[in-house]
Amino acid sequence: MALRDKLAERAQPYLEPGEQVRHVFMGQTGPSPWFAALSSLIVLIAGKYFIFVVTDRAILVLNAGKLVPTKPKGIEARLPRATQLGPVKGIWGETHALGQRVWVNKRFHKDLQAADAELGYASPA
Repeated sequence: MALRDKLAERAQPYLEPGEQVRHVFMGQTGPSPWFAALSSLIVLIAGKYFIFVVTDRAILVLNAGKLVPTKPKGIEARLPRATQLGPVKGIWGETHALGQRVWVNKRFHKDLQAADAELGYASPA
């Protein structure tokens, strides 16, 4: 099963009845992920991991485990669907949708950008 499909499936218990997943991506707080190359232990201890689930109604931010960040542990926030997530750029892009810096790996940038595009927010060229 593809990672995005797995994340969407694991998010189902946290959705409202009838709510449909449109996009899903992962993010993490803490020091720059580039710092992880030097000391993964510090990043593991200092960081928080999230699964962002963009639905037809809202943006659900789920807390995720540190050792298995693909498994949701609970709800961190439920944001209005109109919340802009990007723009993001570089290998580790930043979103401030939670009011703090959350790092998003490039493999998920297209998901974040697609969620913003549905609302008419433009992505940088």
